[in-house]
Amino acid sequence: MSANSISHPDPFRSLFKQIWWVVLLRGILAVLFGVIALVWPGITVWALVVVFAVYAIVDGVVLAAQSVRDRATLDGWGWWLAMGVVSVVAGLLALFWPAITALALLYLIAFYAIMFGITGIVGGMRFRKVPESGWLWSVIAGVVAVLFGLILLIFPGEGILGLIVVLGIYAILFGVLLIVMAFQVRNSAKKAGIL
Repeated sequence: MSANSISHPDPFRSLFKQIWWVVLLRGILAVLFGVIALVWPGITVWALVVVFAVYAIVDGVVLAAQSVRDRATLDGWGWWLAMGVVSVVAGLLALFWPAITALALLYLIAFYAIMFGITGIVGGMRFRKVPESGWLWSVIAGVVAVLFGLILLIFPGEGILGLIVVLGIYAILFGVLLIVMAFQVRNSAKKAGIL
């Protein structure tokens, strides 16, 4: 074991104290978005666009702001910033394209999920040196996002109701994974005596 690998956990654990609530907030937002999509299955395309846009923008701003703020201590902060930017851009595209069709929305969400998933996987892998960091949950959430995006691309003709149900289930699953990761990160910081 190198001196470099020994020195990594303390800065990471210190960082966990600062970021666990951001991950938790993102998870809660995703679950809320999923519940809204499932509770109102008759939601119009326009309403779905607005809900998706607000979720994506808020999620992206929180993630980007946190990554920029902690760039001095966050290894791979650029990947987290990229995730935030992808999220904000997807939300803005949805908001400023009010006449979006169900199929166009499907493709927007699919590409958003794939890009978000890839950046989440790469970002999660950056934390793999610290087993208690919850990096595996980030990778699993990223894989779920990529699979969801691919399912939408492979089966685009399932209709808006099918899209809403699949989107709701995905958002809840993704949110739960983030919430689990947040508490794992928080527990890691507590064990290190940082919280």
